[in-house]
Amino acid sequence: MPLVIPEGLVVSVSGFRGRVGDPLTPELVCLLATAFGAFVKRSRDPSNDLPVDILLGRDTRTSGPVLSRAVSAGLVSVGCNVVDLGIVSTPTLMLAVENSDALGGIAVTASHNPAEWNALKLAAPEGTFLDAETMSKFLEFALSEDPPRTPSDELGAVTTDDGASARHLEAVLELPQLNLPALRARAFKVALDCVRGAGATIMPQLLEALGCEVVGINMEMDGLFPRDPEPTAENLTELADFVRREGADIGLAVDPDVDRLSLVNENGAPIGEDLTLALASAAVLQRTPGIVVTNLSTSAIVEDVARAHASELVRSPVGEINVARRMQLEGAVVGGEGNGGVILPNLHHTRDAPVAAALVLQHLVDEETSLSAAVDEWPAYTIVKKKISFPSEALSEGYAELERQLESDGVDSADGARFCWEARRTWLHVRPSGTEPVVRLIAEAPERSEAEELIERSEEILAMVVQ
Repeated sequence: MPLVIPEGLVVSVSGFRGRVGDPLTPELVCLLATAFGAFVKRSRDPSNDLPVDILLGRDTRTSGPVLSRAVSAGLVSVGCNVVDLGIVSTPTLMLAVENSDALGGIAVTASHNPAEWNALKLAAPEGTFLDAETMSKFLEFALSEDPPRTPSDELGAVTTDDGASARHLEAVLELPQLNLPALRARAFKVALDCVRGAGATIMPQLLEALGCEVVGINMEMDGLFPRDPEPTAENLTELADFVRREGADIGLAVDPDVDRLSLVNENGAPIGEDLTLALASAAVLQRTPGIVVTNLSTSAIVEDVARAHASELVRSPVGEINVARRMQLEGAVVGGEGNGGVILPNLHHTRDAPVAAALVLQHLVDEETSLSAAVDEWPAYTIVKKKISFPSEALSEGYAELERQLESDGVDSADGARFCWEARRTWLHVRPSGTEPVVRLIAEAPERSEAEELIERSEEILAMVVQ
């Protein structure tokens, strides 16, 4: 029977996400994988008669093993071969897909969501998430078709590949932006927090290969997250204390699937996720000035870095694949999102925390400085975020009323509405969430009070719209 999307399942270009057990069950996961396998087989070039391979990887969540087996069952039932990478980072899986003959990949991970959540993230053959057009086609197929199962003599096979993380590590070490002798000579002491996710498959190995002394917390890969796994500043108090206690030069925190990186300076102060992309971009632009792409909700500091290196910043809608597609269109040299995600086209068009870590350390080597001093080189901004309930059918009216009352310098409507005030270096982004049933208000200004006032004023305007 065709797929039925249950209430509570979050569907977006980021995949299918929900609480394990309700609505995300092994039965639903099997059906999703079955539909994806059948969709991939139907969509491929008719002249391609090679076996259909789909790569599979997962993070460390306790629900991962059973959901991965459900994925395998669904794919095998429609004649796809499964190459199981085991516990790997999402960028490791994406790179493996890109560098293979596989026609797609599935990551079983809910990324930064709490442990009781899980998700399926679907990869295209190029090693990126499905874009909006392909995801729309897949959903249409899955909701209308009942894929025929293959007979017993045509079932797919399941094999394993234990080398994907090692290949990813080697590819990072070969990046032209890295000066390995200089990095190894600097011999950073790094405090690492992998939040008991998949980070331990690659992060300590990479840092040691870069000549770092690594001290770690939450390195166990058991999925028992000791805190909110999203690596925001407020969630990094344990790492901050650890940096001070160990006398580390820098603290690095990744999310469970290792596509986002947050930084803590040598004084034990979390510095915010937007600085990850800014400092990584500086390392790239110093060598190859060019276009930088980020989303509409990312800090103006990335634009400051681009301008300082005679480069241009281009903004895209929120979402990794939207940034990646715009990077491909623009021929960007670096890009990413303000949540700590860095994309380096020299390797692939996927957010990659190992790459981000290497580039940030390279920037500190280039400038012969500490993390706190590197941050002080740039203007300081404060981002304030708030989630509110707001009816989706009233969004257009809400955007129009905000535009009328806020009197900004301009509005970008590519993803919700982004209002900017250039002289004040201030902006506001209002958009529906792609992963939660809420509207997000995000404001940035040089002073926290300005950003908070803008959020408060915007909330008042939107409240009047629905009175």
